[in-house]
Amino acid sequence: MGKNLIQQRRGRGTSTFRVPSFRFKGKPEYGQILLDNVKGKVADLVKCAGHSSPLMEVDYENGDSCLLQAPEGIRVGESVAAGENAEIKTGNVLPLKSIPEGTSIYNIESMPGDGGKFVRAGGAFAKVAAKLKDKVLVILPSKKEREFSPGCRASIGIIAGSGRTEKPFLKAGKKFYAKRAKNKFWPSVSGTSMNAVDHPFGGRSSCRHKMPLQCSRNAPPGRKVGKIAPSRTGRKKR
Repeated sequence: MGKNLIQQRRGRGTSTFRVPSFRFKGKPEYGQILLDNVKGKVADLVKCAGHSSPLMEVDYENGDSCLLQAPEGIRVGESVAAGENAEIKTGNVLPLKSIPEGTSIYNIESMPGDGGKFVRAGGAFAKVAAKLKDKVLVILPSKKEREFSPGCRASIGIIAGSGRTEKPFLKAGKKFYAKRAKNKFWPSVSGTSMNAVDHPFGGRSSCRHKMPLQCSRNAPPGRKVGKIAPSRTGRKKR
């Protein structure tokens, strides 16, 4: 009797694969920060298992308090600001229409008021490429350009934690606990290395696939393995 594939088990939504968000300090987002000038102060730097960068807790003069990704060089007690006329300074929050071209930014909103969706990982930053009448072009960390609304907010600077990938794990136990903190499935095993009951590509002849590598976009989860709806197959002709 066969078993469910990993993607089938994850889709059920059981606690085995559920993110332990109850252990996280909170969601870093702009919240109700108004676009008029509001000054604040960094109250604390927080370490959260669910994020790849340290977080900073900011208390604003209007009574709002929020968690944000901490940029490089920030410290407790430093003054920050939010608004259209805020200074171009590390940690400040401004709409894209008020940020000069070539400035490093992070935590960019997809739509004005959603709290930030893009460029949120440790060490990441984007750059404002060009400002047009009704849109702003931003170069993302993937080197792709994306259009944003001029009213979308972003933070100035580079997110802290850029050196986290430079230190090797060295031991499997270190990797295990790092993945367990975010409930990531690890280790990852190829389908050809599994038994026949665990995967369509499994079996004794691990170098040979028992089924075609290609499958349709609408294939069921138990068969949706290999090359998903490839645009072309075979060796490329010159």
